[in-house]
Amino acid sequence: MQQTQGQDYFHGTGRRKRGIARVRLTLGQGVITINKRAIDEYFPRPTLQMIVRQPLDVTQSLSRFNVDVKCEGGGVSGQAGAVRHGIARALLEMDESLREVLRRNGLLTRDPREKESKKYGRKKARKRFQFSKR
Repeated sequence: MQQTQGQDYFHGTGRRKRGIARVRLTLGQGVITINKRAIDEYFPRPTLQMIVRQPLDVTQSLSRFNVDVKCEGGGVSGQAGAVRHGIARALLEMDESLREVLRRNGLLTRDPREKESKKYGRKKARKRFQFSKR
């Protein structure tokens, strides 16, 4: 537990694809702020909002904590996954007994899938230029 301006918080860093999220959990009413914007403003798609709220739903702590996130890199899907991972890690730092529930729902495992690097002589990682016989 760290302390800033007299307020206690729990910290967790989440990663997915190229997205990195630094998450702070503080006791509060359940307000989720991402890059100083509300969650429904930052992630307008309901599926992404559901992904972000998943660790809080699983541990029944949706209205117990305020979540403040600094997110960077990647696209919206990768950032949502990174925020989910970060919230799960912060919850674990707060209460070690939640490990079993979070692990069972696959929220503590970092998704290792990354973009495959581009190869020379090709358009992308695997796509080739159009073949012309003549």
